[in-house]
Amino acid sequence: MMRRLFTIFFLTSVLTVQAQEPESFPEAGVFRATVVNAQTDRPLESVHVINLNQVIGTITDQKGNFSIRAAVNDTLYFSYLGFKPQKIRVTNDMFKFQDTKIALTELAYALEEVIVQPYQLTGYLEIDVKNLPINTAYQYSISGLPVSYEAGSKTPGAVTKVLGAIMNPADLLRNLFGKHPRQMRKLRKIKEDDQIRDLLASKFDRATLMELLQLEKVDIEDILTNCNYSKSFIRTANDLQILDALSSCYEEFKVLNREN
Repeated sequence: MMRRLFTIFFLTSVLTVQAQEPESFPEAGVFRATVVNAQTDRPLESVHVINLNQVIGTITDQKGNFSIRAAVNDTLYFSYLGFKPQKIRVTNDMFKFQDTKIALTELAYALEEVIVQPYQLTGYLEIDVKNLPINTAYQYSISGLPVSYEAGSKTPGAVTKVLGAIMNPADLLRNLFGKHPRQMRKLRKIKEDDQIRDLLASKFDRATLMELLQLEKVDIEDILTNCNYSKSFIRTANDLQILDALSSCYEEFKVLNREN
């Protein structure tokens, strides 16, 4: 009889612990924290916070507070102008204790020497026009497609290169897209989040885009080059424009690849 009572008591204790465990250490939910300046401990307003795993974003309020949907082991990416970007991994204790602080470190900017080289104008229009730099980012519009393609230079083979990429994209892009199928599927999800789009529109360094897609900068440039975007576009476009270019290229690749 005593053995039976002990067994019932033991099972009841185990079930009670298991029932309480999710409350102490939730696997998913709303994560809340405060972002502060590491040097002054003052809260930072309008810091962009992105959950890289779930591809959603938010920004901090006037007190540096934010909330975002997250699960244990998700990675959060913090970006703020003038501060070093930072990544943190969400842990169980961050859900248990509601006073989590994330400190961002200021960047020290040093102005590089700028050498100004004025154009030597002669006053003769025909001569001066020939000496001015020319933007070689030529675009070619293909009938039936909603976007134009940049060939990079106005040469006899430029149009052929564009047509070749469109008519036979598998030869140029299958290896590039095939290496990163999961990252490419994220493109549409990234474009649907307004907070992430706003952040990318203000960025030109590709750092946030690289974290979101888990791609190296050279991979992004290779994809766009093989989609016939010019070097000047790849160099000067903001991260949102780069994202849209990657997305358009991938969607067209999928359509044409199915047809082939």
